[in-house]
Amino acid sequence: MLCLSMLLFMTSFNLILPELNGFITALGSPESKGLIYTLFACSALLSRPFSGKLSDTIGRKRVMFTGAFISVGICLLYPLSQSVVFFLALRFLHGIGAGFTPTGATALITDILPESRRGRGMAIWGTFISLGIGVGQSLGSPIANAWGLTSMFVVASILSAVSSILLIYVRETLPVDTKQKFNFSQLKLKLNEIVEPAVWPCALVMFLSAINSGIIFTITPDISEYLNISNKGWFFMFYSLSTIGVRLFSGGLSDSIGRRKTLLIGMGLLSISMFMIGFAKSWEVYTAAAVMFGFSTGISSPTIFSWTADLSLSHRRGIGSGTMFIALEAGFMVGPLSTLLTYDSTWNTVPLAFGLGAVLALVALGYLIWHLIYRASIT
Repeated sequence: MLCLSMLLFMTSFNLILPELNGFITALGSPESKGLIYTLFACSALLSRPFSGKLSDTIGRKRVMFTGAFISVGICLLYPLSQSVVFFLALRFLHGIGAGFTPTGATALITDILPESRRGRGMAIWGTFISLGIGVGQSLGSPIANAWGLTSMFVVASILSAVSSILLIYVRETLPVDTKQKFNFSQLKLKLNEIVEPAVWPCALVMFLSAINSGIIFTITPDISEYLNISNKGWFFMFYSLSTIGVRLFSGGLSDSIGRRKTLLIGMGLLSISMFMIGFAKSWEVYTAAAVMFGFSTGISSPTIFSWTADLSLSHRRGIGSGTMFIALEAGFMVGPLSTLLTYDSTWNTVPLAFGLGAVLALVALGYLIWHLIYRASIT
């Protein structure tokens, strides 16, 4: 039930993404495309420490409900945008919802997974997340083209609402003796309530890989236009199919060979895929790059989640999950920001933007090699 709820939640906020570049262009500010994702990631990042602490105090489910309710309201407000400032403000608020629900859900799924099968369990969990990304990205443009942008936003709101209904049937895993009622004093954070130092290794890898995801989310809708592909979610349609296949067949890989060795494979494939996207001159190469990116995330994402769970203390799993998501949102914020410097909305600058991402994936690869050689072995 938790997986189904997350599937709908991820579908909801991914459904609208392929059309947002065109939406902000119609509002008269095409140069602000990178801010669509940067502001979203910024608010999600800021909300992670709070959602992590609250997951460990008031409960996993309450945090998830909060995120889902915010998403329902914001999606209904998007069609009212008449100015770039109002639209970007909504994107910022939407990021808060995206910051709460996955943090609580990740802490809850970590609670219920047996340690010996954590990699496989996270792969199944990640399959539903990837399916939500792929379904949302591939259906957004067809819905908008058939019934208009307002209908697309309404559908996204309905999906978030149904997602929250399914959460009613999910069992809370925070022990009753540690659960507290909410009060505003819980929003005062100490440094050790913001980040979990034990998970820094996987957080660094997540940060570097998430920069690539931010670049991809920002530019691939434009690449579809350059290559005369009508569906702006084309890349994510093939990405989702390949990442789901990899997750289903290699879910237990990190349980058997270790998290870091598995991530070496994932980061290597990520670097290759970024080079392929940047230099794709045909839809065939572009599609192959999407499949390669799917292979990379299908291997890396559940492994990072599992490594985070391995390193987190049992009573600080919410904070541990929050730290990992802070790294994800920071990377996803830096990625679109980097496009403001490397990409000027022309085909000629695409290789530079994706070349930067490929180099950062190689940096992550080098860090993992160093960690394997010089750091104590931890799965």
